[in-house]
Amino acid sequence: MLTAAYHDLFLAIGTCAASLLGLLFVAMTVARRHSPADRPVVIEQVRAAAAILAFTNALAVALFALVPGNNAGYAAVVVAVIGIFFTAAGARSIFSGPVPWHHVPRQVALLAALLVTFGFELAAGIDLILNPRSNGAAELIGNLLAALLIIGVARAWELVGDRNTNIITSIEVLTGHAEPHPIPEPHPIPD
Repeated sequence: MLTAAYHDLFLAIGTCAASLLGLLFVAMTVARRHSPADRPVVIEQVRAAAAILAFTNALAVALFALVPGNNAGYAAVVVAVIGIFFTAAGARSIFSGPVPWHHVPRQVALLAALLVTFGFELAAGIDLILNPRSNGAAELIGNLLAALLIIGVARAWELVGDRNTNIITSIEVLTGHAEPHPIPEPHPIPD
């Protein structure tokens, strides 16, 4: 059902997603198990889950799209619905406990980015199911999967890096409105 160009795109996305997912599991295994004192554990858990979900979503859709005769729309719809439920659960987890106010805007931004991405993925998946030859829907799904890889990398970097490196925080540090976070010391490898 896919043209050769989409086949190559989904192959590349699937390869990237699988590689990043594997690296994330390795990083989570060897990284510190505690979050900085000012960051609640629930935020770290939601970040980790968001990264895993973003990579798994891209991997699942890409793999199902590569199966001859499959319509990628079905996989997109299923993982989009799972993603929407995850976003709702993440919001509940973050806002049901005591989270310092200065963490709320970034978490809302993450949840909004995920919700918008999954919403568009759901719509594109439905469109692709109804119109299997829709280049527009296939293109949108490809773009959304690429966006999910970027979202996943950003969440994984914050998770593993133990510091905020997004553009807004970087500008605040450069303009003197925020203190730079020290670079964490490497952890010794246990014998």
